[in-house]
Amino acid sequence: MRTMETEEQKRKRLQNQLDATHRWPCSFSFKFILPANPSSIAALKGMFSEAAQFSERPSRKGNYTAFTIVETVGSAQDVFARYEAAAAIEGIISL
Repeated sequence: MRTMETEEQKRKRLQNQLDATHRWPCSFSFKFILPANPSSIAALKGMFSEAAQFSERPSRKGNYTAFTIVETVGSAQDVFARYEAAAAIEGIISL
């Protein structure tokens, strides 16, 4: 029988995976889908530095926008911090 992972165990496992596959600092691709409203988009863009590279693609009906953001980060903790901050944006889906 498989036991359920606690949030702390999951975070540690993900940190180990990131540390094993990346040499910090490095460019990291963040991916999000969010409702296509100006305040949500502004909130997302405000979380990243001016050096970050944004590409966006609207959904077919224009209700959502998919973002790929590439930014240089210093550690797995920086990656977690970006995703945790993004979680505060209403309706966002983090990939």
